[in-house]
Amino acid sequence: MWGIIATWRMAHDGIIAASEQLKQNGKAGDAAETCIKMVEDYPYYKSVGYGGLPNEEGILEMDAAYMDGDTFKIGGVAGIVDVANPVSVARSLSEHKFNSFRVGNGATKFAQLEGFERKNMITERSKKMYELRLEEMKEKGLSAYDGHDTIGAVSLDQSGSMVAATSSSGLFMKKAGRVGDSPLSGSGFYVDSEIGGAAATGLGEDLMKGCLSYEIVRLMGEGLHPQAAADKAMYSFHHKLTKRYGKAGAFSLVAMNSKGEWGVATNVEFTFSVANEQEDPAIYIAQMGEDDQTIIEPITQAWLDAYEKRIKTPIDQLGK
Repeated sequence: MWGIIATWRMAHDGIIAASEQLKQNGKAGDAAETCIKMVEDYPYYKSVGYGGLPNEEGILEMDAAYMDGDTFKIGGVAGIVDVANPVSVARSLSEHKFNSFRVGNGATKFAQLEGFERKNMITERSKKMYELRLEEMKEKGLSAYDGHDTIGAVSLDQSGSMVAATSSSGLFMKKAGRVGDSPLSGSGFYVDSEIGGAAATGLGEDLMKGCLSYEIVRLMGEGLHPQAAADKAMYSFHHKLTKRYGKAGAFSLVAMNSKGEWGVATNVEFTFSVANEQEDPAIYIAQMGEDDQTIIEPITQAWLDAYEKRIKTPIDQLGK
């Protein structure tokens, strides 16, 4: 059995490419990296990599992580700048016994010294959106913050090895140096090849309060199906946080076990892509059900068409 699952519709092309690798007995780590790099490289996805939306100072600070479920090796970067593929830097760092999680200038310097591609990750589109948000904040008093759609993937190869990885440009207009859940083990991701893995997307400040990726893996280790584990972890914490903190931000999580079975839970409208030996790559849409069980349906062509039109709005039409 092999399989791969990832957050958001933006992962779908990467899921297709990764599934071909896994079919040909490719490695879980290569598949996860391939999937995420395709998202990082695509300029129309505004929350990851090239074309991502910057912080309040107009600087694109990115976070990424990589975890090997066989060895528990973890590599991570936070606040890295001017690097084409943060997930690849994180994977490289996972091979280091010490200094495997690097932040800010330390992360960027490591990437430069190791020969990773340097790149101005701000595009004309993302610059325009930043300028528009500054105007809206000044004229209408709108909240600075918007957008936090992490790409998180869990992959399983035919040898039984599993990997989890994430990449994000974080919260739009965030304060300089802000880091969300994406590069944090247990919150943004977790994987154990003997059990399974999970990855999260949403408001990092709230996700890291619950360590939900680890909790899903723990529940799968107790015998729960990934869907049951995701629902139990997600909704019990959603209700607890709402009661104690007063509200809960957006959470969405994807999970896959060592059998290639998968599950998803969310408290917002959420899309994801998945494939395994028995299922061709497909996009689904999920939402929170009244009985704390996630409702999952195939995506419609009308939704996909509207999505493509929205993300590719001509630059001169943005804000109109």
